[in-house]
Amino acid sequence: MRALLIVDIQNDFLPGGSLAVPKGDEIIPIVNDLQTKFDLVVATQDWHPQNHLSFASNHLEQQPFNIIDLFGLTQVLWPDHCVQGSEGAEFSKELESNNISAIFRKGMDPKVDSYSGFFDNGHKNNTGLSAYLKGKNIKEVYVCGLAADYCVYYTAKDAIKEGFRTFYITDATKAISDNTYSEAIETLKSLNVTFITSKNI
Repeated sequence: MRALLIVDIQNDFLPGGSLAVPKGDEIIPIVNDLQTKFDLVVATQDWHPQNHLSFASNHLEQQPFNIIDLFGLTQVLWPDHCVQGSEGAEFSKELESNNISAIFRKGMDPKVDSYSGFFDNGHKNNTGLSAYLKGKNIKEVYVCGLAADYCVYYTAKDAIKEGFRTFYITDATKAISDNTYSEAIETLKSLNVTFITSKNI
């Protein structure tokens, strides 16, 4: 059994959003086409409270993309994004959602960011995604979505750690930065994540 894991295809990460991934909208038709090829489709959703400490606006004299220490974890400070209940937090209207069996929200604790769909960045709290997939007898996880070098990357890392055979669909994700994406690819390859294109699924 295999699952497609759609990561954070939300308005704030798309062109015009507060933390837009360049050309992020271009992957949506590919992701829609992929959904019928899997036994299970699930999605993750960034769902931050307004007072989230990953937001630069919640720190004095800090700017977006500054890096700080946040309770012992390295934290990039982001523009406000995916605030609970906001239009920016909603999934793109272009994303086919009828096949999505479950949505796992993340980033709700204001004190810790949560890039991965499985755990927060401190690996102290899990979203329940791993148990859900194992309960459905999923053995293989295919990740896609936004952004390639952050949330998709960390989700793939944790999928491997949780014992799933993990595939990263390269043409169904877009990165914020080429530099961080290159580093992410090398790390994932070292962890035996398989890189694949949608045409080979």
